[in-house]
Amino acid sequence: MSRIGLKAITIPAGVEVSIQEGNHIVVKGPKGTLERTLIPQMKVEIDNGVIHVSRPDDTKENKSYHGLTRTLIDNMVIGVTHGFEKKLEINGVGYRASKEDKKLVMNLGYSHQVIVPETDDIQIEVPDANHIVIKGIDKQKVGQFAAEVRGKRPPEPYKGKGIKYDYETIRRKEGKTGAK
Repeated sequence: MSRIGLKAITIPAGVEVSIQEGNHIVVKGPKGTLERTLIPQMKVEIDNGVIHVSRPDDTKENKSYHGLTRTLIDNMVIGVTHGFEKKLEINGVGYRASKEDKKLVMNLGYSHQVIVPETDDIQIEVPDANHIVIKGIDKQKVGQFAAEVRGKRPPEPYKGKGIKYDYETIRRKEGKTGAK
């Protein structure tokens, strides 16, 4: 059995979860509303403030969707209560970020500034010139947005210059040793 799929999801106070036709789930909370249509084979039930996910049989496909469905619902509940955030660090001489209106403006060693606009469901914070915090209620959108910002100048292995996640470690390479 799926260990993750068997875990029950407790609905916190202030959160409303409704299951509509075709396994369409709507989760409303203090931070906003999330909607998602899940795999129709999975059976999602709400009972006494607890969500249970079950599968119809033990085929390989249904086993793999069992834990996924439960995790997607749990991420929706966490998103509308606490939200998600990704922290990025900028390393390099002259590399910096700032926020102007609803745009992230970055100097990354190119001949031009890199400008990334903030979307409706993603908030960008720049606590200082070398750190970026991306926040939102949808875990997938926050991760995708952070990956796109990181992709503007990924870290290089020789000096470590570029944009990296705060938890990421860059494997360093030794440069050329020179002619002998």
